[in-house]
Amino acid sequence: MSGRARAPIWILAFAGLLAAGLAPSGATAQSVPDYAAIIAAPDRSDADRDADKRRDPVPFLSLAGVRPGMKVLDMGAGGGYSTELMARAVAPGGVVYGQNAADLPARPKERFEARLKTPAMKDAVALARPFDDPLPADVRNLDLITFLFYYHDTTYMEVDRAAMNRKLLAALKPGGVLVIADHSAKAGDGTAIGKTLHRIEESVLRSEIEAAGFKLVGSGDFWRSPADPRDFNVNRPTGPVDNFVLKFQKPN
Repeated sequence: MSGRARAPIWILAFAGLLAAGLAPSGATAQSVPDYAAIIAAPDRSDADRDADKRRDPVPFLSLAGVRPGMKVLDMGAGGGYSTELMARAVAPGGVVYGQNAADLPARPKERFEARLKTPAMKDAVALARPFDDPLPADVRNLDLITFLFYYHDTTYMEVDRAAMNRKLLAALKPGGVLVIADHSAKAGDGTAIGKTLHRIEESVLRSEIEAAGFKLVGSGDFWRSPADPRDFNVNRPTGPVDNFVLKFQKPN
């Protein structure tokens, strides 16, 4: 036994509640944003409200656990729809890095640049960097990385995915989270239809992420569509698209 004095019983009990996720509501409520209120903010654009009908972002934000003060990287940010949502959720005190490749097409690039001029994006930083080298060396200890509907594109681009995934792991603080969503391919399709159908096989993506050292800790069914035959291009959909969401964690 150590000769070190033990903490009072009430402190030990409270610490146990925190570890179990059962702390009294007053201790955590202020750190949990009202995601529905974020989506309903009156200054959001009509285009984003239309996208909400497809994206249904509230359950995703809840699964990702975005909180004020967080440091977040949004991989493949495109026009910045998800980047802006997270910028709103990490305020005050947080920051969101929106990564896109330098050769991002003009239309999404213009949309992202226009967003950066709005008050909602005051805590956002644009990064024009390769997928397999997404962050400056001084950006580390991230709380969260999101990678939404773009991982499949890296399968046909000149991207070293193994290096990319290792760098994502290194960029997170211990216990940090990576949440990936993508369009489901058929079993056995692997990465072969990334360019033609813009899909990827869920088990293959999971194995690539786990090979980098991540641990799967959760998933979401809120964007699932079981009736999807998974045989059409999601950019020209002929029906609902089945999308998987996987939540990984960097080991402590």
